[in-house]
Amino acid sequence: MASTRKKKKQARGLMVIAAFKILKGLGLMAVGFGALHFLHRDLAAEIANWVDLLRVDPHSHYLHWILEKSANVDERKLRELSVGTFFYSALFLCEGVGLALRKRWAEYLTIISTASLMPIEILEIYKGPSVSRVLLLLLNLVVVAYLVRELRRNARGHVGEMGPGT
Repeated sequence: MASTRKKKKQARGLMVIAAFKILKGLGLMAVGFGALHFLHRDLAAEIANWVDLLRVDPHSHYLHWILEKSANVDERKLRELSVGTFFYSALFLCEGVGLALRKRWAEYLTIISTASLMPIEILEIYKGPSVSRVLLLLLNLVVVAYLVRELRRNARGHVGEMGPGT
């Protein structure tokens, strides 16, 4: 009975990570399609249209920041953005679905992909520390540590519990 409860708790951790990865994948897919939507269009005019529709304050600091950033975006950058977001979307969806199905390869893939971006996160914190950057790094460290612990635990006599094809 205690063993069943422990397995459910461990599965819950994997399911939380899986759900988070799937949500990130779907969000990035939406960004990719959004970038493709703006190809062959006047981005500044589209933003002005949305500002008008949403009744955003035209003197807003954030609006000016968005307009400044979008002024430098051309079709090539939009294509690159869409390709990059579709790549990461596919990676996150693959990780999330694999974790939800409790596949061992998905745990390895998630550890490798999450840990490989940590040096960049550390560099970004070094360049300009912020609470959100530090929290993101800590969250990724917790995910990697949890998955490494799960892999080690499953390798010590719990082999075969994850099912065939793992």
